Amino acid sequence: MRYIYMILSNRSFLGLLLIINIVGTAYGYYWYKTQLAETPTRFLLFVPDSPTASLFFVFVLIAFLWKKNWRLMEALALVTLFKYGIWAVVMNFLVYFETGTIGIDSWMLIFSHGAMAIQGLLYIPFYRFKWVHIILAAIWTLHNDVIDYVFKMMPKYSVLDQYMANIGYFTFWLSILSLMIAFYAFKKSEQMQWKIQ
Repeated sequence: MRYIYMILSNRSFLGLLLIINIVGTAYGYYWYKTQLAETPTRFLLFVPDSPTASLFFVFVLIAFLWKKNWRLMEALALVTLFKYGIWAVVMNFLVYFETGTIGIDSWMLIFSHGAMAIQGLLYIPFYRFKWVHIILAAIWTLHNDVIDYVFKMMPKYSVLDQYMANIGYFTFWLSILSLMIAFYAFKKSEQMQWKIQ
């Protein structure tokens, strides 16, 4: 495990990861272009869930490269990377179970979003956020759930429209699980701290 964290803290690796996340974030916002064009202005900030999660992590990586910690971004990144990473994997498999087919684009979404969740978890020993940052991340995340499932701004998966109530319920508890992971990371932070090289 020590060897893995040495790689994760290497500045060249961080630079590569930053480039990957910038490209992924840009593509994510592009993927939402049709939905964003139809979204009321007041909801625009809350519709592109996954690219915003990876954008939070972009800010975290930039801070790491400066040997700094942007604590609020770390809390937001951990919670949203895990939440939306797992959410997208589950949704794409649900589409498969509903239709019986799964395309290359769906596999790309499954692997890229699975990687999002994993990278958020792998960097836990490098985060330095406090409980107040978790509270702010909770407000953002749960408010986003309200925007998605009360105001019907969730990502478009037309095949799954009939299950939206169930998906909303699942998403709420996925938010809670993500916040619990962040709280666990905060409680254990003194025992597993690593620094960027």
